[in-house]
Amino acid sequence: MATPWIAPSILSADFARLGEEVDAVTAAGADLIHFDVMDNHYVPNLTVGPMVCEALRKHGVKAPIDVHLMVRPVDRIVPDFAAAGAGYITFHPEATEHIDRTIELIREHGCRPGLAFNPATPLEYLDYTLEKLDLVLIMSVNPGFGGQRFIPSALCKLEQVRQRIQASGREVRLEIDGGVKVENIQAIARAGADTFVAGSAIFGSPDYAATLRAMREQIALK
Repeated sequence: MATPWIAPSILSADFARLGEEVDAVTAAGADLIHFDVMDNHYVPNLTVGPMVCEALRKHGVKAPIDVHLMVRPVDRIVPDFAAAGAGYITFHPEATEHIDRTIELIREHGCRPGLAFNPATPLEYLDYTLEKLDLVLIMSVNPGFGGQRFIPSALCKLEQVRQRIQASGREVRLEIDGGVKVENIQAIARAGADTFVAGSAIFGSPDYAATLRAMREQIALK
């Protein structure tokens, strides 16, 4: 399995001090920065766009940026995020008319493609896409808002995706997003995740480095 990565979600950061917040979590040991992009159409909330990604790059952020698109349609915004400095771009199969075309579009623009699964989205989409993906994202909350409680059935879904990845023989990261915290990250890692998105658990803590360290300790115990 790949080296575990922890990805603080800027959705829970202080937006008045966003550059400083991202600097702080990367200095504390974050592996990548997670962008939750919402359009108030595919999900009932409105967050950030490519300009914020570009601004962080201009600010000097060097860490990989992991963009999770909760938007419909998807293809129009992919080139903009790629140009703004995204590394991974993940989208939902329900949000595009042509999943394969969107995967290819992301790769054509120099980014690593990922596919995201809501709690009730079936994994059968992976039957025809896994060989083209670099990341699979399992949502352990219904997308739209930060600070929600972890949905336990996501653990079973992680196990199933991990089995698919192992059978494929490819290196595909398995990401979890929603309600991840120190208290449950060990069970999540045991189920097969290797990339952990955490928002309020990190940005809501008084010591980012201590929280990241505690998370890594729990992951190592799996």
